[in-house]
Amino acid sequence: MLTHRFPAGGPPSVSALTRRELAAAQVVEPPLRAAYARCRELNAQHGRTYFLATRLLPAPRRPAVHALYGFARYADDLVDGDVGVREAEAGLAALDAALRPALADGHSDEPVLAALADTVARYGIEPDLFTRFLRSMRMDLTTTDYPTRAALSEYVHGSAEVIGLQLLPVLGTVCDPAEAAPHAAALGNAFQLTNFLRDVGEDLDRGRVYLPADELAAHGVDRDLLLWCRRVGHADPKVRRALADQVERTRGVYRRAWPGIPLLRPESRPCVAAAFTLYSRILDVIAEAGYDVFASRAVVGTSRRVALATGTMMRTWAGRPHRVPPLRHRLVVAEAADTTKGWR
Repeated sequence: MLTHRFPAGGPPSVSALTRRELAAAQVVEPPLRAAYARCRELNAQHGRTYFLATRLLPAPRRPAVHALYGFARYADDLVDGDVGVREAEAGLAALDAALRPALADGHSDEPVLAALADTVARYGIEPDLFTRFLRSMRMDLTTTDYPTRAALSEYVHGSAEVIGLQLLPVLGTVCDPAEAAPHAAALGNAFQLTNFLRDVGEDLDRGRVYLPADELAAHGVDRDLLLWCRRVGHADPKVRRALADQVERTRGVYRRAWPGIPLLRPESRPCVAAAFTLYSRILDVIAEAGYDVFASRAVVGTSRRVALATGTMMRTWAGRPHRVPPLRHRLVVAEAADTTKGWR
């Protein structure tokens, strides 16, 4: 049974800002407008950094990003919710069964799928990308460890690289999309690997380790040692060395992703550059803490996020300074909302 239908009271009210975004995107049908608003709500509640960066996109493109995020969050909630494996499997099966006709017909009675189907049709996004995503979500129900980088990469392709590929048609390119695709996939990969490093403790609580076992073993680290670190609340020296190695490997993925930003349409570059800067900064925070991800969660503070993103925008828009002030204003407004809502 699907879980993100509107509450009994009906669709939520749509804010003035959301109405402006939907009008800019030429989304006019009331049920579809409500569906996109629901996806925006999910993005705002759960995708702190992504939502902030999305505010830097031109208004007509924001609803599509919210729809893609909403679907990913929908599936993730099924996997990581407070239900057993069987219930989660049934939920993913129901989602998959509803997804296929939604994408084929271009509409659905389920709000998240309605917005997603409209976005896929508008931008010509490859439907198979969503099939691959759900495959990785199913892996989370049965796979708790990854013996090698290759095994982890199989999971990350479906859980993160395809997200970059889904977004690419929305962002637009100034070249053949096939040229930009490897960089878009690499950026999704880098974001996911950053999450894994930041959330080692939380993932252990769910019974999962998203770090290659052979690379950890090279530093004398295994699951038992990670669990010990989680219990005592600080990292063993061997774990610190292993995580330092993982951080450097992840920085290499960011380096592969960066050349793709100039391949995007100019109006999309500030958004992606800001997300790149904000997320890669998490690695710096981990390093500054001595690679002890168990003592505290690595987060980039509010003022630092604004400064980093604004600086990135200014560099990205070099040569077009008249666009910087309104973009920075949108960033500050989004950040103010971020601090009051407590978005993750």
